[in-house]
Amino acid sequence: MSEHSKKQQLLELIRANPFISQQDLAASLGLSRSAVAGYIAGLIRERKLLGRAYVLPDRRPVTCIGAANLDRKLRSLAGIAMHTSNPAIQSESFGGVARNIAENLARMGTPAALLTATGKDSSGAALLAHAKSLGIDLGGTLQLPDLASGTYTAVLDQDGEMVVALADMALYDRLDRAFVDSCQARLATSALVVADLNLPLDTVDAVIAGARRAEVPLVLVAVSEPKMARLPRDLSGVRLLILNRGELAARVGRELSSETELDAAVAEVRAQGARDLIVTRGADGVLFTRGGTGEDRIVRLYAPGTDVVDVTGAGDAFAAAVCWSLVHDGEDLELACRRGLKLSALTLGVTETVHPRLGPDTLTNMNLQD
Repeated sequence: MSEHSKKQQLLELIRANPFISQQDLAASLGLSRSAVAGYIAGLIRERKLLGRAYVLPDRRPVTCIGAANLDRKLRSLAGIAMHTSNPAIQSESFGGVARNIAENLARMGTPAALLTATGKDSSGAALLAHAKSLGIDLGGTLQLPDLASGTYTAVLDQDGEMVVALADMALYDRLDRAFVDSCQARLATSALVVADLNLPLDTVDAVIAGARRAEVPLVLVAVSEPKMARLPRDLSGVRLLILNRGELAARVGRELSSETELDAAVAEVRAQGARDLIVTRGADGVLFTRGGTGEDRIVRLYAPGTDVVDVTGAGDAFAAAVCWSLVHDGEDLELACRRGLKLSALTLGVTETVHPRLGPDTLTNMNLQD
């Protein structure tokens, strides 16, 4: 049997049981234990195995770091009148940017891990049970007995557009630099890391540094204009930053009233170290950078038309589709953005924060031309 054939058989045995011992591998292959150890060392050097527990590259998770909340939506039954009572209907669902992205990915068949914090309360227990039922890895999640689980309350008008949102997310300050350091082995063996800016500034900085050291692609997702203050000045090691026009304006500290000013702001942030940016623009679609430098490297895509039922979660669906595409199809950001726009449109058409009927073929079967 050739050396290549032995390695292939070894990989198949490990694929079937990632915790198989070297002695059992040796017995199955008719080799000495030392020979098996040598083959495993070679496979690790070739990045076909990722070390302890024989983690296989094609099963590496996308690790999502950030918020996992209980979302409450109050939708007005008529035009909203300020400073008085308005008739409305209420719904509750699971949310949080990192959690929403992880759920989208899990429903589309991509291994996902979630590093977050919850209280030791009924909301936290429900959040974790739901994520576990989807197959999301929760091994790194903190449960904090002295704080309530995060909540996000959105007030929507009768057309489903957000009027205001209120967030109680103090517990994510506990996801500090020490927490990131304790999760480095998980981050280093991820296919991709995606972090939201509900994390403290020092934590985001630690995530960037860890991804840079491990050479793992990192996607940062902005969550609001005020929380742009949590984005470090040095973005070296960031594969992709996803944000909207208002968040970009907050980053550069000035209004962006023209397309020329918008493009200049994109170039300025890229000069801070981020390899690429995607700027989401609601119904106007997105713009993204395509490597290189200069205005000619900024590409604009229009959003497909859709009937809006509920805007909550549409941006997270976009980010999840982009991450899915980067993991499965490589560096084509245009393809990633087209998929993101389509998944966002699908999510706008349902009341749920994450579309409940996603599957492994959702993105590959999409018609991306209309």
